[in-house]
Amino acid sequence: MHPFRIETAQEDLDDLHRRLAAARWPDRLPEVGWERGVPAGYLRELADYWRREYDWRAAEAELNAVPQFLASIDGADIHFLHVRSPEPDAMPMIVTHGWPGSVAEFLDVLGPLTDPRAHGGDPADAFHLVIPSIPGFGFSPPPGETGWDSPRVARAWARLMSDLGYSRYLAQAADFGCGVTLALAAEDAEHLVGVHLNTLPTTPAGDDPAETAVLTPREQAALAQNARFGRELAGSMKLMATRPHTVGYGLTDSPIGQLAWIVEKFKDWTDSAQVPEDAVSRDRMLTIVMSYWLNRTGASSSQFYCEIADYLPINVTTGRYDPIAPPLGIAVFPRAPFVPVRRFAERDFPTLVHWSEFDRGGNFAALEEPDLFVADVRKFRRTATGKAGR
Repeated sequence: MHPFRIETAQEDLDDLHRRLAAARWPDRLPEVGWERGVPAGYLRELADYWRREYDWRAAEAELNAVPQFLASIDGADIHFLHVRSPEPDAMPMIVTHGWPGSVAEFLDVLGPLTDPRAHGGDPADAFHLVIPSIPGFGFSPPPGETGWDSPRVARAWARLMSDLGYSRYLAQAADFGCGVTLALAAEDAEHLVGVHLNTLPTTPAGDDPAETAVLTPREQAALAQNARFGRELAGSMKLMATRPHTVGYGLTDSPIGQLAWIVEKFKDWTDSAQVPEDAVSRDRMLTIVMSYWLNRTGASSSQFYCEIADYLPINVTTGRYDPIAPPLGIAVFPRAPFVPVRRFAERDFPTLVHWSEFDRGGNFAALEEPDLFVADVRKFRRTATGKAGR
């Protein structure tokens, strides 16, 4: 384990700008808004902003202001942020991103979570934060072998927390980081104080009509939204889960392809009205795109979908999750691609102790709604540990 610093070669930035300037654009695409993917006019303007105005050096400096490390675990080099609180009794917490996620999506919550006293909060709510990049994502190099599925990543996370000296800790996640975190709850239950998720796909068990007959209109709407993901919004998932190599070549060679691939998700999976910037700042979104582009991890991150295609935390036979021992908290943000149904979550998780529903926000809660995210994580921590805040 050793300190890490991002040091981007200027020639890599020059190469990016040349590629953006020489981009080949398709002709005469139908003007149908976002109905068939990212509109050409929007993407051209965003690519021009990326080339002419976006400042990677400023983003690089912001990231480098956060303590970062590389740890060698199970043959992989794992990049992670490690921000210790000034409060001696702070609770350690490991936070896992999803796709197309990055450690950069948590920059706005580092201060409030680690130093609540300095942000008008209760010092009893402080956390020591460990935020790793999944192998093959961002600044974690590709492991170069198969087998890095959710349970293997979870074992690496347990090892990382042990190596850092944390014998009791919380775990937080969204998107498919939730699968990693539920696996972590099985792998390291004796050290895990609680699990907080802001994504959890839930389904009726099998074909039992009794489970769907009692659903409220709101619960039926949640199931319809979840079904839309499988029907319309899961194209990228299906490609990466079946042909990650083929997809990866275009993502690695074309910055326009990588940009469109990610920006589409910031439109479809966030609480945005017209464009992704309604929910997420343009510069932060481009910083996340850069974490894939500069590290050539568009291809290697696609491998993770392939690795977990046959592994789900939900039992594919019964349609139910295996229960976990640690206390579980769920935060529901309405524009996430999956909206959990509480009765199904309670059915599968007897240790569910915390449930919050918000009227705004989507898949990238820490990025879209940092205040709601921070407050809910603090609230869950009090419930899971039995310690009340002021």
